[in-house]
Amino acid sequence: MPPLLLFSFVATVCSCAWTQGATGVSASQRDFLRRLVSAAIEGTTHTVRYAPGYVRIPYPGGDVPSDTGVCTDEVIRSYRALGIDLQREVHEDMLQNFSAYPRKWRWGLGKPDSNIDHRRVPNLMVFFQRKGESLPTSTRAEDYSTGDLVTYDLGGNVPHIGIVVDRKGASGRYMLEHNIGHGPRIEDVLFSWKITGHFRYYGPR
Repeated sequence: MPPLLLFSFVATVCSCAWTQGATGVSASQRDFLRRLVSAAIEGTTHTVRYAPGYVRIPYPGGDVPSDTGVCTDEVIRSYRALGIDLQREVHEDMLQNFSAYPRKWRWGLGKPDSNIDHRRVPNLMVFFQRKGESLPTSTRAEDYSTGDLVTYDLGGNVPHIGIVVDRKGASGRYMLEHNIGHGPRIEDVLFSWKITGHFRYYGPR
């Protein structure tokens, strides 16, 4: 096959792979999701020690030490690679709408805390509902697309979050990039725990 036709064929195949998942998504949104997934996958090349403790960090653009983190930090860092600072976005929304966020996850705080609020899964769930798209929480693999954000209850009301990536596991389903305690990994665990939320977020409107 001539090089030009080969390039056209590959481009068509790649475009179809990204079109089949997320329906009703524009070309620019598809490109955003592609870049988000690339950032998430790149995150797995780093050694990260699971460290859930409270850490004081700068604002805006603050991050815990790069060799530490939890599940939410994978999401935060993936978006930051695309120029979107979830620390600032979540903090500003909580400043204006503090009562909309889960009371039980305030840890006795009477106001937003830019050091930690964006690193809590329940807060991200509310934020993505308010500022992004809330999608079905079904057990149908076809309802989940690359670039989607999925939240879980691991049991005992322990929350978790990951990013759906464009790689399929032995199950035939898209896999999840997440950090569940062993550092950032891509694993075939989409339906391994109780799903509590399913979102898509393209950044500030």
